Amino acid sequence: MKRASGFTIRDFAVGVTAMCVMCAAVTLSSYAAETSVQVQMDMSKATPRSMEPLTERAVLRDYRFAWASMAQALEFNSVDPLQGPFEGDAMRWLKNTVLSQQQSGITQRYGNQSHRVEAVFYSPEGDVLELHDTVQYQLQVSDGGKVVHDDPVTIRYVVLMTPGADRWVIRQLQAVPQF
Repeated sequence: MKRASGFTIRDFAVGVTAMCVMCAAVTLSSYAAETSVQVQMDMSKATPRSMEPLTERAVLRDYRFAWASMAQALEFNSVDPLQGPFEGDAMRWLKNTVLSQQQSGITQRYGNQSHRVEAVFYSPEGDVLELHDTVQYQLQVSDGGKVVHDDPVTIRYVVLMTPGADRWVIRQLQAVPQF
């Protein structure tokens, strides 16, 4: 049966099926990247407010996704993965890092990420969350496709997250000296 636009119902069904397959592939790709980031999160010490279980799950999900996105951005020298999980100072710093890498031809690969995260502050209004993260990963730096550095790394970060329209976002990501 032809419509006025010249498309048949079959054309429409083929188009919808193709869109569903594409969405599934993107979702699986995002999930695979996200699951490669291991996060152990302790929210029990957050003060002055305790965190609700639903909020804990959302923060964990969004934190894991942000680190997977950051790793993807640095490995492929693209700012696109940073859109959504990062805002403010964290976004500016990461965007500048990616742009610097693009100019120099360097890429960074964060492999085998393992995070031990502790919430230390959760504001009474529920609009700011401070996390302390001790992250371990295999850092591989390449120049023009040739690996020039490959070592295990342990770094401690102080992270500020705030709720966004549909997720928690990282606003500040600051490396601090180990204690």
